[in-house]
Amino acid sequence: MKELRYIAIEGVIGAGKTSLAMKLSEKLRANLILEEFQENPFLEKFYENRRKYAFQTQIFFLISRYQQLQKLTQPDLFNNYIVSDYIFDKDRIFAYLNLTGEELKLYDTLFPLLTRNIPKPDLVIYLQSSIDRLMQNIKHRARTFEKNLTRAYLAELSEAYNDFFFKYNETPLLIVNTTEIDFINREEDFDELYKQIFRDDRGFIEYFNPEARK
Repeated sequence: MKELRYIAIEGVIGAGKTSLAMKLSEKLRANLILEEFQENPFLEKFYENRRKYAFQTQIFFLISRYQQLQKLTQPDLFNNYIVSDYIFDKDRIFAYLNLTGEELKLYDTLFPLLTRNIPKPDLVIYLQSSIDRLMQNIKHRARTFEKNLTRAYLAELSEAYNDFFFKYNETPLLIVNTTEIDFINREEDFDELYKQIFRDDRGFIEYFNPEARK
């Protein structure tokens, strides 16, 4: 198995990708790359009116993600581990969910020009979760701009993510069902997940479905 130097974590809003990225980077003493969603001035407006603010929100994220990840081409960054809480390709999930017509055509012109300069992770970890668990996590963290996030949109987004990763073959992939575990507050859950990530016999695509602890 190729040595894991660059690990990216993905999942629907509320799946815990940022929390896992922070915990994993701390253990590995890795360079941590976090999506700068709080810098997007259109995000809160998008949750209030998806149709009106979808394009502005999408293009801001596309450029922001590109600017962050193209820096990984600098050789000195690969002297250590790198852990990110997103992959560049996931930008297309939101684009195809929220853009239509001429806006989507323009996006489809821009995306291929940018993605060619973005390094691929050695492993992508996709965190799956039930809608109930996602809603619970979002409510618990109480971000102001997510107050208008609906269950229906989460369900739509979750379906789009599942479809994307069902077809995904760009890098090794570990799909983790996180509905019944708490890798942030229970060290035994994190340790079990950590072992799965660094298993020597892990295949190109694997599914980890841990059971709830009693």
